[in-house]
Amino acid sequence: VVEALLGEPLPAGGGSMSSVTLELPAESLVNAALPASVAAGNVETSQRITDVLMRAFGVALPEHMPALSQGTMNNTTVGGIDPRNGKAFAYYETVGGGMGAGPTGPGLSGVHCHMSNSLNTPVEALEHAYPYRVTQYGIRRGSGGAGLHRGGDGLRRDLMLLGPARVALLCERRTVGPSGAQGGEDGAPGENVLIRDGVEEHLPGKTTFSVRAGDVISIRSPGGGGWGVAPETSSQP
Repeated sequence: VVEALLGEPLPAGGGSMSSVTLELPAESLVNAALPASVAAGNVETSQRITDVLMRAFGVALPEHMPALSQGTMNNTTVGGIDPRNGKAFAYYETVGGGMGAGPTGPGLSGVHCHMSNSLNTPVEALEHAYPYRVTQYGIRRGSGGAGLHRGGDGLRRDLMLLGPARVALLCERRTVGPSGAQGGEDGAPGENVLIRDGVEEHLPGKTTFSVRAGDVISIRSPGGGGWGVAPETSSQP
């Protein structure tokens, strides 16, 4: 966060962080103690902490503060019995989204921001190893916030199950999208959708449910916020 807001490259190290002190209340969400649950701390709580720090530092350095990025890892876990071989399977993936725009340019589309150490699994490898069909995977056009510099777009990833399974989704930014900066517009919130027999059912950000063969899990990740006021466009010639 500190490096991003300085506006110039800086090698990561203790020196660059020594001037910053965080006071964290004991036994709080950001300073948990046993027996508190810390599930998803590395993937979701960490994203919210980053957002809060970005906005806090942005009060002092508004010209350097980028808009907020997707703010979630869109965690998707599926498990069941593979109908192709009768063996149990479990699969976990994260889905990229929109990066917030900044003072120097637009945000990137379809990427992970702030926290990630996972690769983008090729569709062919996924379908070979697990009882899925990837029926749609691409950029969620228009989900990035408008601005002088536009926020990056999120992704849409649809998985059709070949057999019954249990699904757990752990996502943020399903109600309020990532905020813009310096007059830029917010990015679109994400959506979790179960498509059964052609009918869409919108799901909450955090949920566990059962699916059957032919059901489609559609993860639509948030877009990044825009930066700066978008120039006015005239409809007159």
